[in-house]
Amino acid sequence: MATLHALANPARFLKLARPLTPVLFWAGVALAAFGAWAGLTLTPPDYLQKESVRILYIHVPTAWLGMGGWSGVAIASLVYLVWRHPLASIAARAIAPAGAVFAALCLITGSIWGRPTWGTWWEWDGRLTSMLLLFFVYIAYMALARADAERGGDGRVPALFGIAGSVLLPIVRYSVVWWNTLHQGQSIGLTSSSIDRSMLWPLFFTLAGFSLVFAGVVLMRMRAALATQKLEARLRRMASQ
Repeated sequence: MATLHALANPARFLKLARPLTPVLFWAGVALAAFGAWAGLTLTPPDYLQKESVRILYIHVPTAWLGMGGWSGVAIASLVYLVWRHPLASIAARAIAPAGAVFAALCLITGSIWGRPTWGTWWEWDGRLTSMLLLFFVYIAYMALARADAERGGDGRVPALFGIAGSVLLPIVRYSVVWWNTLHQGQSIGLTSSSIDRSMLWPLFFTLAGFSLVFAGVVLMRMRAALATQKLEARLRRMASQ
C-alpha cells in the first residue's frame, strides 16, 4: 500500500513512467511481431479449421485485453472512490480507449474467423454479443468521462460507472459455458489447453507482446493527461495575474 501511495504522486509516477513507456511499447511490438510471424510461418494448419486458425494469435490477445482493460478501469475506479489517489481517475480514463480498441479488434478478428468457420460474418452468439456490449460500455464510459470533465465534475460518476460495468466481465468470460453457443468452448485454461503445443507456443509471444504494448500506450496517455493538466493550471495562473 505504501508503494501505491508513493506512485500516486504525479512527480514520482512520471519519473518511473518516462523511461518505462518506450521500453514497454517497443518490447511489446517486437514480441507481438515475432509471435505473429511464428504463428503464420512456423506452425501447422489445424486439421479442421485449416489456415483460418492462425487468426487466434491476434484474436485471443485482443479478447484478453478487451476484458483485461475493463478490469483495469474498474480497479482504478475503485481505488479512486476509496482512496482518492490523484492518478487513479487518470489511469481509468487512459485505459478505456486502449481497451475499446482491443475489444473492437477482438470483434473484427472474430468476424473474420467466423466467415469461413460459420459461413457468416456475424452471428448473435453469446460470446460475440457480450463482447459487443462490452465495447459499447467502453464507448459510454469515455463519453461520460468527457462530459464529467467538461462540466467540472469530481470524477465520481464515471468511477461508479466503471465499477458497475464490470458485471459484464463474467458474462463475457463464461458465455460459452452458460449458453448453447456457436463459439467454441474454452481452449486454454490455467493448467491445460486443448490446442496442440505445436500450434500453441507463438500465442504466448503475442499475448505478452500485446500486453506490453497496451501498458506502454496507457502510460503514454497518462503522461499526456498529466502534461495537459499542468499546462491548464499554468494558463489559469497566468490569466489570474
